[in-house]
Amino acid sequence: MFRFALFLIIAAAPLSASAQFDIEREPVNYLKSPLSDPISQLQKRINADEVRLTFDDKSGYLASVLKTLNISETSQMLVFSKTSFQRSRINPRTPRAIYFSDDVYVGWCVHGDVVEVSAVDPQLGGNFYSLNQEEVDHPKFSRHTDTCTLCHASSVTQGVPGHLIRSVFPDSVGNPILSTTTYRTTSQSPLKQRWGGWYVSGTHGQQRHMGNMIAKSSREPEAFDADAGANVTDLSKLINVEPYLTPHSDVVALLVFEHQAPAHNALTLANYQAKLALRDEEILRTMSKEPNLPRTESIQRRLDHSAELVLKHFLFVEEAALTDRIQGTSGFAEQFAQRGPRDKRGRSLRDFDLRTRIFQYSCSYLIYSAAFDGLPPELKAIVYRKLHDVLTGIDQSSTYQHLSKEDRQTILAILLDTKRDLPASWRE
Repeated sequence: MFRFALFLIIAAAPLSASAQFDIEREPVNYLKSPLSDPISQLQKRINADEVRLTFDDKSGYLASVLKTLNISETSQMLVFSKTSFQRSRINPRTPRAIYFSDDVYVGWCVHGDVVEVSAVDPQLGGNFYSLNQEEVDHPKFSRHTDTCTLCHASSVTQGVPGHLIRSVFPDSVGNPILSTTTYRTTSQSPLKQRWGGWYVSGTHGQQRHMGNMIAKSSREPEAFDADAGANVTDLSKLINVEPYLTPHSDVVALLVFEHQAPAHNALTLANYQAKLALRDEEILRTMSKEPNLPRTESIQRRLDHSAELVLKHFLFVEEAALTDRIQGTSGFAEQFAQRGPRDKRGRSLRDFDLRTRIFQYSCSYLIYSAAFDGLPPELKAIVYRKLHDVLTGIDQSSTYQHLSKEDRQTILAILLDTKRDLPASWRE
């Protein structure tokens, strides 16, 4: 079974995706809708001989795939818990490597049979692919649906094709110890609950996490020395890093990853919810034979709820506070920040803080993403209206009290200079 798992293999059978959405029916039609994710587009270019992937003895197609998709090797993160369908290849000595850009996640195992890929489709959410590690003239990314969505469009992803990041207590061979607590990791998670089963390179002061450690006892897995895994800057003391593209599992990349993956899920969920609400609205108008029937309060509430879901992720509501400076080892932070865009004063939503919070300006760079731009126009208009109310101070609700007046003004100024499709009302 193919599972692009960045995640825990669930012990009990997950709920069907139909618990919230029947993704195989309209208006989603996950299996039959045209694909517009980066991998489907790349495959078209490969088939047309516009792109040629190269194969090497060290990583197979991995390095070429990353270069073609403009995914930086500095984003490398190493996970040694057995949380992939290639679990036989994964253990504390040979962790799985994960790389990512704004809309693609790539997984690779030492001597693995395939390169695993999850690509974000603006309309469908996560699409899951594998690429055989065999050299051929026209490599083919194979899309996997039911075998992946069994877990990746289940209750743990809120019923939409998406991703889940877990922190676990791993045993000596990398198996998650399921008899104890596991943690779902987001930007709201305290560091002390993060990165169990992951290697972590970088410094973080007095803050502690679960990374770089193996549970000594299945009876008391929580009894480990967090100090021993803290502030590790050289992973070669823990594993043989030679097989990997870099010797890092960068702490800043991990922080960004843990914001981005849940935010992608939120965008997909909001997209699906809005499409269902708008479909129901059309049904009501058809049944009433009034094509201009005003929007009902119920439909409006559903759209407002979806917009709030996006805003809470984009504005880092309840983000876990940092208490010491964090610094990575791979150069990821510098490369990530350089990608902009920047306003007239040189500021970007990609600029890091890494002292008290992840980013200097608490508004997600995913506002520039294809996934955001692909939201139904009716929903996107509501998101923009609500975001404008927050940034101009009209919305002073407790939800957004973490944003100071200066924060709001700066984010507003950055967006006015860099986001081209803002409503005209923003510029008045």
